[in-house]
Amino acid sequence: MSTVDANVVDGVPRRRIVVASMVGTTIEFYDFYIYATAAVSIFPHLFFPKGNPTTALLASLATFGLAFVARPVGSILFGHFGDRAGRKATLVGSLLTMGIATFVIGLLPTYQQVGVAAPVLLAVLRFAQGLALGGEWSGAALLATETVEADKRGRAGMWPQLGAPFGFLLANGLFLILIGWLGHSAAEADPAGPFLTWGWRIPFLLSAVMVAIGLYVRLRLTETPVFARAIERGERVRTPLTAVFRSSWRELIIGTFVMLATYTLFYTVATWALSYGTTKRSPAGTGLGFGYVDFLHFQLIAVLFLAATVPIAGALADRFGRRRTLLVATAAIVLYGASFDLMLAPASATKGSTLIFLVIGMTLMDLSFGPMSAVLPELFPTNVRYTGSGIAYNASSILGAAVAPFIATWLATEYGVAWVGVYLIVAATLTFIALLAMRETKDISLDDPVATPRECN
Repeated sequence: MSTVDANVVDGVPRRRIVVASMVGTTIEFYDFYIYATAAVSIFPHLFFPKGNPTTALLASLATFGLAFVARPVGSILFGHFGDRAGRKATLVGSLLTMGIATFVIGLLPTYQQVGVAAPVLLAVLRFAQGLALGGEWSGAALLATETVEADKRGRAGMWPQLGAPFGFLLANGLFLILIGWLGHSAAEADPAGPFLTWGWRIPFLLSAVMVAIGLYVRLRLTETPVFARAIERGERVRTPLTAVFRSSWRELIIGTFVMLATYTLFYTVATWALSYGTTKRSPAGTGLGFGYVDFLHFQLIAVLFLAATVPIAGALADRFGRRRTLLVATAAIVLYGASFDLMLAPASATKGSTLIFLVIGMTLMDLSFGPMSAVLPELFPTNVRYTGSGIAYNASSILGAAVAPFIATWLATEYGVAWVGVYLIVAATLTFIALLAMRETKDISLDDPVATPRECN
């Protein structure tokens, strides 16, 4: 690309592009993860009627999954503007939507205060979070990859991917600090204690500070050179959604299933494992009985491995190709699925085996997640790339992430933890098949022929 060098892209320092692509996803994943953590340990106590604890947990996880239903809608909405108005303005809009929704969650009244209105409002705001994240990731991925040469896209794409582990560390680290400061016990939660009275709100409210920082960085960007050239050539389409289904329906299907194993693995290890690990240990196999704080420590250690693996995954994808790298990672996930009963069975699981289980899971997750910021955008033409990559990424979130904690909880309760591993194996097998059907995209130009030229303005 003649418009790009190592340090400056159309007058914008590369470090600013790096920060902008990473800070937004960090903020949005932070917002997403504080909800995920609260869905397991806080919301069952505050937003759902008292009764069977498992029913309250499943209801809370259902609202957690609602955001994943909203994400494909968000990818269509923000994708339309991203392919019509540009990457920069759309990224600002997605960040504002997530930040406002998360901040307002921190102000919500509880079920005890306003009755059924509390979970209804929570569900609405969770849906708004999903809309925002539906538009965030694909825009950040395009910002990172549409500003570098083809042989560096895998490594450049690592920056938005680092938002996932960084957001996780910020969210759960803050919860740990608050739990220690306020003396909260997840095993014997006190509804009148300071943590459940007001302390849980702090992580949600603090997101406003992070959003302000993200907006400052993103408002100082220019449009990506790849998109700017497409506009100069008159390649913008009237309706990106229609265009992408006409021209790239096969890539939509492949991209959706390429992401399936990644999503299923991460939300099994990050969300289901937290509830399973902290539920009272029993012969029926419903939990491991670890302390909530102990398990958060395990997850934080595991996420450090996830963060360390991102650059490795990007470099491997540039060196050996997207397809080969992901095939190896997915085969390893299949083998990992067979280990659930060995490392997590209530009769034999220890702190050591559980930590090893989480570390391996997070490492494998990022070997498959790391290249995705390059892979999915490379499947689609420039003028529908925001919409196409967003739909594939977020449709997969319904099939993988949205239902993973719910299905895993049900399988572990009814049939034992080994069946959670079988569930992961099935998801990884579907991803493996999709990768076999996918073309290698490492060396393609992002200035591809446009989708449905007759629809161009």
